[in-house]
Amino acid sequence: MDSAPTRGLLVVAIFLCAVAWAPTGNATPPGDACALLTPAQVGAALGAPVAAGTYVTPTFKKTCTWQSTTEGGGYVTLMLQDVGTFQSGKQMAAMAASANMSATSISGVGDDAYYLAVGDQVGLIVRKGNIAFKVAVYVHVPVDSKQAKEKTLAQQVVSNL
Repeated sequence: MDSAPTRGLLVVAIFLCAVAWAPTGNATPPGDACALLTPAQVGAALGAPVAAGTYVTPTFKKTCTWQSTTEGGGYVTLMLQDVGTFQSGKQMAAMAASANMSATSISGVGDDAYYLAVGDQVGLIVRKGNIAFKVAVYVHVPVDSKQAKEKTLAQQVVSNL
């Protein structure tokens, strides 16, 4: 069923993805996302064993995905960004807030952080100094459980920066 609100959310989601990939003049984040978390850390947070992290392509190492080795165990992604992307995403999320999309600031992770939720999917976007990243847990559990898992992983990433 196609509706105007659904199309609107899709347009906002596409725009946020474009912002996330847009280059800015800020410092470049570290280059290897898979080096910032171990499979043991990801597996402990996910609650299921995971395989070693993999890249989107062999030469693009700013996004890493850890896939559960058990049926229905889910997966985790870590995407490195720059501070300009972090700020743009935060501003766009605040402007696009709706019943299906929200940005919620949190403390205790990095210098600044917020959850970006779209429906039942959520990601934690963090800034630490001149580096930013997004960690997202994809598993069929309540949003608050995903957020707790993402916060645990984000704290571990921050400690490795």
